[in-house]
Amino acid sequence: MTLLGFDFGTRKIGVAVGQTVSGTASALETLLPVRQKIDWQRIGELIKEWQPDALVVGLPLDLDDSETDATQPALRFSRQLEGRFHLKVHLADERLTSMEARSRIGHRAKRLEDYDAEAAKLILETWLSEQ
Repeated sequence: MTLLGFDFGTRKIGVAVGQTVSGTASALETLLPVRQKIDWQRIGELIKEWQPDALVVGLPLDLDDSETDATQPALRFSRQLEGRFHLKVHLADERLTSMEARSRIGHRAKRLEDYDAEAAKLILETWLSEQ
């Protein structure tokens, strides 16, 4: 099964692709807003290109499992994905993925946006490892 993973943020969305057969994921790209809106066109292009069987969205929670300010926007994004593209959307715990992405990429990042795609990869790998 092919999956696309998303690290949703109001300013950037990291995207990764993964496979259930190998249990691995690869960072793809970071999407920036178009006129302060989600770039649905580019997301549609990625879905058409990769033809995923399902999608995975990182669910931001605090260390004590409580919601953060980012939890409800991420849930809204996951519902919109499901409604627009008619694909099953799974949620994956994304705690500490941004910090882990920064530590993995470190000085190799060419742009700050590179961290978001790496975080999406970590989110997808988390979900894959739990299946």
